[in-house]
Amino acid sequence: MDKKQELGNRDEREKARALTPAEQKRLEEFEALAAHMIEEGYSRVELTVGIVKANVFAVVLLIPLFIVGYGLFLLRNRTFGGDFTPLSMLLLAVAFLALVVVHELIHGIGWALFAEHGFKDIEFGFMKQYLTPYCACLVPLTKGQYIFGALLPCVTLGVIPMIVAILVGSLPLLFLGIIMTDSAAGDILIVWKILRYRSQAKEIVYMDHPTQAGGVIFER
Repeated sequence: MDKKQELGNRDEREKARALTPAEQKRLEEFEALAAHMIEEGYSRVELTVGIVKANVFAVVLLIPLFIVGYGLFLLRNRTFGGDFTPLSMLLLAVAFLALVVVHELIHGIGWALFAEHGFKDIEFGFMKQYLTPYCACLVPLTKGQYIFGALLPCVTLGVIPMIVAILVGSLPLLFLGIIMTDSAAGDILIVWKILRYRSQAKEIVYMDHPTQAGGVIFER
């Protein structure tokens, strides 16, 4: 197998999942664009990530996030934070479900800032097999632009709330920030792949994969 092909998602079951009509249309348009770029001398490099792999990484990531976040909370506030009430637990669960949707919206906002036609170049969907909503950018971006949009939900919904929670002594907000940072595990994996990839090409553009988590690089 070609080394570049190994960089992408190798879970054949995920890649063979049934697509919605909107996803099928998006995939066909993407493949047509990819074929045109290859004709223009570009090579294609898959940097996709398997959903199952991302979920496993999220489980592993949760441990250090909790240790670091709660440890800093204790150092700052000198308190364990008190007990959660049933109401606070319910509100935490409702906030998480709402923010899962907001997470994808923020991806779209981040990428739309750089897309030629703004939000017209952004599409949203839902992988019912994995109960996973997603956002897809339909146009090429630079490396910095792609990473910005990929990490924006992690920072705004996860890292910043964690920092605020530690400063003001709010344990529920801390736990919400930890959960939302952990929910960006797939995004972190994708960015890690992008940062690790080395290329001598003079021209590189980054595109969101139309039906899988992660992106595709075109270089020449």
